[in-house]
Amino acid sequence: MKKVAIAMLFAGSTLLMADGAALYAKCAGCHGKDGKTKALGKSDPIAGVAVDALVKDLEGYKAGTTNKHGMGGVMKGQVATYSADDIKAVAAYINGLK
Repeated sequence: MKKVAIAMLFAGSTLLMADGAALYAKCAGCHGKDGKTKALGKSDPIAGVAVDALVKDLEGYKAGTTNKHGMGGVMKGQVATYSADDIKAVAAYINGLK
C-alpha cells in the first residue's frame, strides 16, 4: 500500500511541474520546431543553448531589460505569463534540442 501511495504522490507532483515541451509550442512559430530557425530572420538559433544562458535571457526579456536583436518587445510578450519554473522548464527543453 505504501508503494502505491508513493507512486500516486510522485505522479501527482509531476503533473504540477512545468512542461517545457508544451511551453515551447508558442516559441516554435518563430524559432522552429527544432529551435534551429533564426526568429524573424534576426536571432541566432536557440537549439542546444546552455540552460543558464537561456534562463538569464528569458528572465531579462520578461523584466524588459534584455533586447537582443531588437526582439525585446516581442519576447517580453511571449514570456510575460511564464513563472520562474516555466522559464527553467522551457530552457531545459530548448537545451535538449540539439
